[in-house]
Amino acid sequence: MIDAYMWGRADRISPEAPVPIALITNREKRLGGAANVGLNVRALGAEAILCAVIGDDENGKVFKQLLKKRKLTSKGILVDKNRDTTIKTRIICDNQHLLRVDEEICEPLTSELENKFIEHLKNLILDNQIDAIIFEDYDKGNITPKIIENIVSLANKKNIPTLVDPKKRNFNSYNNVSLFKPNFKEITEGLKIDIDKNNIQSIHNAAQILQTKMNINTVLITLSELGIFICENDSYFNAPAQVRTIADVSGAGDTVISVASLCLALKFEAKYIAQFSNIAGGLVCEKIGVVPIDKQQLLNECLNVF
Repeated sequence: MIDAYMWGRADRISPEAPVPIALITNREKRLGGAANVGLNVRALGAEAILCAVIGDDENGKVFKQLLKKRKLTSKGILVDKNRDTTIKTRIICDNQHLLRVDEEICEPLTSELENKFIEHLKNLILDNQIDAIIFEDYDKGNITPKIIENIVSLANKKNIPTLVDPKKRNFNSYNNVSLFKPNFKEITEGLKIDIDKNNIQSIHNAAQILQTKMNINTVLITLSELGIFICENDSYFNAPAQVRTIADVSGAGDTVISVASLCLALKFEAKYIAQFSNIAGGLVCEKIGVVPIDKQQLLNECLNVF
């Protein structure tokens, strides 16, 4: 998807309604969504192949231009004339996020397009050296239970770790994945149980329910101001959040899953996956807008902590 920004100032109230008038002075379009995960992976020194179905529209053309500009391949992208390319426009005035406008189609892929996409994904996995697969799910219809089942099955046969940043629609469809990364709200709603956010044992119990129910090896839960919790088999670890000046939380989850994927591909211990991901997520929250992690800044921060 595309993250669009309109920057300006708001020092007047509209006479038509009690809302601010935004005087726009600058506009920008950036890669967003799963593409932001790709940018994070690339920023950390790895290669990324973005896979999605976009529309045969002006925003789709802009999206491909942005990929080329950021030196990311478009070989994983399928174009369909009946889909719209998702664009989220944020209006920011005086460093305050005033409004977001979404233009998108969230309906699941048609059966024909779904099968075409599955075949496309399988060919990419078979034709390239893949070290990890990330399902960055935004409930936009690109990811379906059938796609999940087919790709996870192939990945497991080839011993490729699979990671998931879930949303509500497909939450219970990610069986047999390597790492599952919900936030606190998502795991509470997904399991339909009450969890005490301030009780580590309550969180651990929920993670174990998820592991058993869906045969997941590792559960990583982002807890906002309480840091990151990770559970692998029967052991667990909580990486506490560091004190930071939060400017914008947009894209923090993208950064967390990106760092976790590289750590998992390198077979890091669970506690280090949580710690590195926690630091990275905190760093991007200090910046306005959806931006990828700075590798050197992350290294410096990790050296200070460890």
